[in-house]
Amino acid sequence: MSLFARNRNTAVPEPGTVVPGSPDAVEVGGRSVRVGDGYTAALAVIGYPAEVGPGWLEPLLAYPGRVDVSVHIDPVPPVVASQRLRKQRGRFEASRRQDASKGRLDDPELDAAAADAAELAARVARGEARLFRLGLYLTVHADTEDELADRVSEVRALASSLLLDVAPATWRQLQGWITGLPLAFDALGMKRVFDTDALAAAFPFTSPDLPTTAGDTGMGVLYGLNLHSPGVVVWDRWAQSNYNSVILARSGEGKSYLAKLDLLRNLYLGVEAFVIDPEDEYLRLAEAVGGTIIRPGTPGVRINPLDLSAGDGDDALVRRALFLQTFVAVLTGTGQIPPQEAAALDVAVLAAYRGKGITSDPRTWRRPAPLLADLAEALTEAGDAGRTLAARLHPYVAGSFKGLFDGPTTTPAEGHLVVYAIKDLPDELKPVGTLLILDAIWRTVSTANRRAVAESRPEVRRLVLVDEAWLMLRAGLGAQFLFRLSKSARKYGAGLSVITQDAADVLATEVGRAVVSNAATQVLLRQATQAIDAVTDAFGLTDGERAFLLSSSRGDALLASGSSRVAFHSLASDVEHELVVTGPAATRR
Repeated sequence: MSLFARNRNTAVPEPGTVVPGSPDAVEVGGRSVRVGDGYTAALAVIGYPAEVGPGWLEPLLAYPGRVDVSVHIDPVPPVVASQRLRKQRGRFEASRRQDASKGRLDDPELDAAAADAAELAARVARGEARLFRLGLYLTVHADTEDELADRVSEVRALASSLLLDVAPATWRQLQGWITGLPLAFDALGMKRVFDTDALAAAFPFTSPDLPTTAGDTGMGVLYGLNLHSPGVVVWDRWAQSNYNSVILARSGEGKSYLAKLDLLRNLYLGVEAFVIDPEDEYLRLAEAVGGTIIRPGTPGVRINPLDLSAGDGDDALVRRALFLQTFVAVLTGTGQIPPQEAAALDVAVLAAYRGKGITSDPRTWRRPAPLLADLAEALTEAGDAGRTLAARLHPYVAGSFKGLFDGPTTTPAEGHLVVYAIKDLPDELKPVGTLLILDAIWRTVSTANRRAVAESRPEVRRLVLVDEAWLMLRAGLGAQFLFRLSKSARKYGAGLSVITQDAADVLATEVGRAVVSNAATQVLLRQATQAIDAVTDAFGLTDGERAFLLSSSRGDALLASGSSRVAFHSLASDVEHELVVTGPAATRR
């Protein structure tokens, strides 16, 4: 594998385009290569520091001149790695014994190298690390030979400040120039063995403005180009104190675009996701990745509120009975059921389940669940209060709104991506439809977590994405669900991603402030002038950050995590762009 990087002072043409003025000849010298009207010199890194931190190659990309950084990586088979480590440890031990036999003092560098080799051998044997052969090369560009000599001296000085030993590829400049091209071909072959951690730290695209994520899970997601350095912003929400995120922006600034990119790249990493989509913006993405699309409100799509699952826990039947109290209250618009009707409903729920042969025995929970019509029939046998409640349920059982409830659930919420597209849900059914969706998501997340714990297997990360969350935050039921999920999601290995406009209205409510404050990952795009004061106070923005959010371009964003901030521009490939772009401005940003 080869990694090719250019700093921002090097123009990169679009793939497949013919670059005007491409060189028709190459003149090779001992210390440089003349390519067209310019000169290049290849440098190879032959010495590395004993210890490095993440992104230690970033200064090379930040160099103000034109420098190409090429990293060529070849994996070493584990068997070969073990043999080489065994031989290396043998050489160290032989050297120490020879020094001891001649009465020499211990060599601290030799002792440290032997200890490192022993630790690495143990990690390789346990499968915790692998070895790689890495070649690091720098290609310096200039317009004249004199300028090239100055640039080479500056780059070598910069490399020395990083404790890197750099040597020019003397009389091998043609091979060095070829090695520095994005051809995945190493013509110099000057490589050094790296372990997994050292190789990960050599990745040059990390932001110096963000903190190192201790205990990195290896699930970092590319957010975009860093606006203040030549690198990119890669962020791992799953390594934070909680897995929640919030994206705030005014309408049309690219918040849904960024949210869909984040979702898609988390799917690459094996994350399972649930999306509440009020505007049908996620359908194209879901179809492309083989996700499940559930469209409540369209003909033939039904959700049975009495569904049971054997994985819901030992008290699943009791929990369904309690949930149906809330469900009927929302369905009938009463807010709270009178005590007599609540008692009748409790009796009728259990009677409806018994009518289908379902009892407190979990083995019976796999039988077909009763329908809302069965519950209404049981209510008619529960006295005057039951008949009164059954009459209120009539429109949803046999009347105009029966389409959502007059049969078993048509599409189970299964798969790595489930999108609930609620655009077609009538306004009269939106409260209860949203309640059923939220209940289904919470049951899936909590049940899957319990199963993973019971079976002692690794839990799958799950992401719950709520777009246009202001629609839910202004409703009591949806707001309470978001509040509960923001507080409890991490306990179940899940993260809540909230995307919303109207930042001032969201931050003005207690629930909205709680959802924002419980998100370890916070992304702000361009804000409206009327909302910037509330955003500034809530996030503690500096004057410069405030000005940035008032004047940023579409797609520019500020990623905040605690007191650390970094500005970036969202970046997508052509394929990703086609999947996530929506609206009339469906052009590449």
